[in-house]
Amino acid sequence: MSGGGPFGRRFRGLLRKEFVQIVRDPSSIAIALVMPVVLLILIGYGISLDARDVRFGVVDENRTVESSGLYQSFASTPYFRPVRFVDSRQAEAALMRGDIAGYAVLRGDFSRKVVDPLRPAEIGIFVNGVDSNNARIVEGYALGALANWAQGRLSDRAQHARPAVVLEHRYWFNPELRSANFIVPGLIAMVMTMIGALLTALVVAREWERGTMEALMVSPATMTEIMLGKLVAYFVLGMGGLAVSVGLGIFVFEVPFRGSFPVLIGISAVFLVVSLAMGLLISTVARSQFVAAQLAFLITFMPALILSGLMFDIETMPAWIQAVTTVFAARYYVSSLQTLFLAGDVWPILLPNIAALLAFAAVFLTVAIRRTRRSLE
Repeated sequence: MSGGGPFGRRFRGLLRKEFVQIVRDPSSIAIALVMPVVLLILIGYGISLDARDVRFGVVDENRTVESSGLYQSFASTPYFRPVRFVDSRQAEAALMRGDIAGYAVLRGDFSRKVVDPLRPAEIGIFVNGVDSNNARIVEGYALGALANWAQGRLSDRAQHARPAVVLEHRYWFNPELRSANFIVPGLIAMVMTMIGALLTALVVAREWERGTMEALMVSPATMTEIMLGKLVAYFVLGMGGLAVSVGLGIFVFEVPFRGSFPVLIGISAVFLVVSLAMGLLISTVARSQFVAAQLAFLITFMPALILSGLMFDIETMPAWIQAVTTVFAARYYVSSLQTLFLAGDVWPILLPNIAALLAFAAVFLTVAIRRTRRSLE
């Protein structure tokens, strides 16, 4: 018997039906190919942990060559746009209004103390602490500007005294400390989660609303064949969404990719199967597109955003929250993508993540097919 027997003919027919439906209904193409572009651009540019061109005040009560040199140290860094103030009251008022993120105070005796090794000059750093994360970043940049000024002054005076300890700061994997290099790979994981869950959840719910699911039920095809046909068709579409997302990350956001593309494709394929199976499970509960979309958002998008390590470091979470994150597949995919993009093929990290994703895929596929069969009967 040619053509792979009855199963082969039925399966090819189901695949043809799914691809024809994809072509006729552009919403699936929009979810797989347009939504990644919109989400990555909006969130990728909207969420940034970098501090650039921060308005930072410098209160110069000394008004000497030394204090002017320190002001130029703030002006020469891309992180600050320094603003001069004549006294602390003006700077404090500007800080209260939100005109500046912080300010440094150079006292009137700054130039005298800066040349006296026995009486070090005191520099006050005041930062708006409403946003604690941003406050730490601004403070760190301010201290860096002060350190650069001190180092430059030491070189200019050709002092031969050497400190007992010299620190060399080296940042592995992300030497520029660009937050996009860390966030964008996680956003790709979030996008792939949404693509997989929405594609199957909405499509199956739409078929229930239109009555086409009943027509499939009375056909010779089994429910396993019907579900596999949907998985394969939307798996191909989801991998297209992966290509769009990775292309944006590399060429638009300029995130380095140090791993291998075959490993990326393999891990992403396993995770996409997990997301598609989750969408099928959602479709067994939600028989309308509206409810399916709401459940997909709550079950996939929110955990991928909060509990995957995309926005918040899992190691800093309470122990019981860390335990909760282990039941979400997005955690392992985010870790894999960040490793592949920034560090490369680090197998001690990738292999446990791959094993976890394979386990999720097996469990969700099995439960989705069995649950779908019971719900349709």
